Amino acid sequence: MRLNLWIPAAVVALLALVSSVFVVNEGHVGIVLNLGRVVRSDIEPGLHFKWPLVETAHVYDTRLQVLDAEPERYLTSEKKDVSVDFFSIGQIEDVRTFYRATGGDESVAVARLAPIIKDSLRNEINSRTLQQVVSGDRNEMVADQLDAINKGAATLGVRIVDIRIKRIDLPPGGEVIEQVYRRMRAQRQQVASALRAEGEELSQTIRAEADRQQQVILANAERDAQKLRGEGDAEAARIYAEAYSKDPAFYAFHRSLEAYRKAFDGNAAIVLDDNDPFLQYLRDDR
Repeated sequence: MRLNLWIPAAVVALLALVSSVFVVNEGHVGIVLNLGRVVRSDIEPGLHFKWPLVETAHVYDTRLQVLDAEPERYLTSEKKDVSVDFFSIGQIEDVRTFYRATGGDESVAVARLAPIIKDSLRNEINSRTLQQVVSGDRNEMVADQLDAINKGAATLGVRIVDIRIKRIDLPPGGEVIEQVYRRMRAQRQQVASALRAEGEELSQTIRAEADRQQQVILANAERDAQKLRGEGDAEAARIYAEAYSKDPAFYAFHRSLEAYRKAFDGNAAIVLDDNDPFLQYLRDDR
C-alpha cells in the first residue's frame, strides 16, 4: 500500500524537478518571469533553476543576427529616385528591455526596427546628390547614421552593429537612368576620341620616322653609288690610260672611231672638206 503511495509522489517530485530546471546555451541569455513579471534577467549560460508552475524561463540568442529588409526607394537632394537594397547586423543587448518592448517576439523587433533604419537612411540619402550616393563611400554614409539608429533601437533592447548596402539601383524607365546612360555614352565617346587621337598621333610619328629613314637610306645609297661609280670611272680611266700609253696610235684610232660612230649616227648630213683631219682614217691613202 505504501509502495502505491510512493510512486505517485516520486513522479510528482520528478516532474517538479524537471520543470524547475532550464539550460542557457553559449551565446544566449535567459530571463525568468514570475506570473508574467520579470524577476531575473541576463542569466548567463549554464544550468539554472526556477520555481515550478509559478515561474517561466525564456532564452534568447544574443549573437549577431542578420536582419534583412525589402529594397526601399529614396529621393536624393536633386529629387532623383533611387532604390536601395540593404541589410543590418544587430544583437540583443538588454534582454529585459527587449522582452518588455516586444514580448520576446523577434519578428516584432524586426518590424519595429525597419522604419527606424529606413528613416535614418532616408535622411542621409536626401542630403546627398545622386553621384555621391552611387559612387561615394557607402560605409561613411552608413556610419553617420548608426548613432541615431541605435538611439531608437535601444528602446527595443537591441543594438545595431552595422548596416550594409547591397546595391543601389536606378528605377527602370526613368529619366535618371537615361541621363546616366547618356553620360556613360559621352564618357565612352570621349575616351574613344582620345584613343583615336593618340593613335593618329602615333601613326603620324611612325610615318614621319619611316619617311626620314627612307630618305636617309636613299641618300646613303646614292652617296655609296656615286662613290662606287667614281671609283669605277677612275679605275677605268687608269686602265685606259695605261693601255693607251703603250700604243698612242691605237688610242688615236680608237678615239676617232668613237667620234665617227657618234657623228654618223642617224640621218644627219655633215659637209666636210676633203683634206679635213677628221677624215684622215677614212681616206684610201692611209
